[in-house]
Amino acid sequence: MKRLFTIFVGFIHDLAAGCWAATVLAIYWLDRSLVEYHELESVISRLKKEFFYLGIVFVAIVLLAGMGRTFTYVYIGSVYGEDAEKTRKKMLIIKHIILFTIFSIGIYWQYRTAFK
Repeated sequence: MKRLFTIFVGFIHDLAAGCWAATVLAIYWLDRSLVEYHELESVISRLKKEFFYLGIVFVAIVLLAGMGRTFTYVYIGSVYGEDAEKTRKKMLIIKHIILFTIFSIGIYWQYRTAFK
């Protein structure tokens, strides 16, 4: 049961990250559409703000599921063997530093674009 829960939490974590990326693309496309459709600026601006807030919800889900994922791995223990587990942990730290940077830049860009 714990392994199934671990898989589920990982799925939610990855799905929410993908959904956040989709909100970034949605804001980008909406912002670009303003060039062609000036008359729809009030509607498009509102949609951009809604996608921004939806993106924040997905980031919160990513963080919560990520914390849950951390705890589930503690209970399962070493899946790959001791040496591989050390390498996996280092790679996870590097991956999360990179992704934290990407999420931070993306959220900042979304905010600046949605609320200009």
